[in-house]
Amino acid sequence: MARRVYRSMKAAGRRLGVVNPNAKYCYIYLFRHGQSYWNKKMIFTGWKDSKLTPLGIRQAKKVGRMLKDRRIDVSFRTRLSRSKDTLKEVMRFHPECRLIVEDDRMIERDYGKVAGLSKYKYKRDHGDKAYWALRRGYKTGPPGGETFQMIEKRVFPFIKDLLAFMRKHKVNVGLSAHGNSMRPFRRHFGKLTIKQMCKLENPWDNYFRYKVKV
Repeated sequence: MARRVYRSMKAAGRRLGVVNPNAKYCYIYLFRHGQSYWNKKMIFTGWKDSKLTPLGIRQAKKVGRMLKDRRIDVSFRTRLSRSKDTLKEVMRFHPECRLIVEDDRMIERDYGKVAGLSKYKYKRDHGDKAYWALRRGYKTGPPGGETFQMIEKRVFPFIKDLLAFMRKHKVNVGLSAHGNSMRPFRRHFGKLTIKQMCKLENPWDNYFRYKVKV
């Protein structure tokens, strides 16, 4: 089933109207894309476009099966193929999904000058402390790239707009996101500290559900 892709929630909202007028609660289904080739090779990926591996496709299919009995009215993805292709597998079970919104505020972390470099080589050349400061530091990050603090500055406004969108249109949403952009989501909805957020790991083959009063 072909669905029109919108570049903003505002544009999508003009098409929608109120979808589930009697709903008191709606749900967010948040999931990470499946394994990409650069994930498999332990390469800093970021905004580079790396395709799903065969395992990544199987992981996306697994998430799709897990969500097949949930209602998803609107889905969100980023411009990267791994987000799009994961969502495609999930959406096979959701003819009720009316449209797709492409919003890069939930895109993967920009890894700047280390994008395309081996994580193993970086760790070997710079040591454990520098490696983990780059990967998990809240205010430290890759040269020319984003820190977690910077990621939050785009993800938190996205969450605010998403909640307003859900309450206005009374929709359940599916989000095909990325490992680093999922951390602020989980911090917000799980009321986590910065330290807890920085330690999070995100699965390739599962999802998180959040209940929203509408």
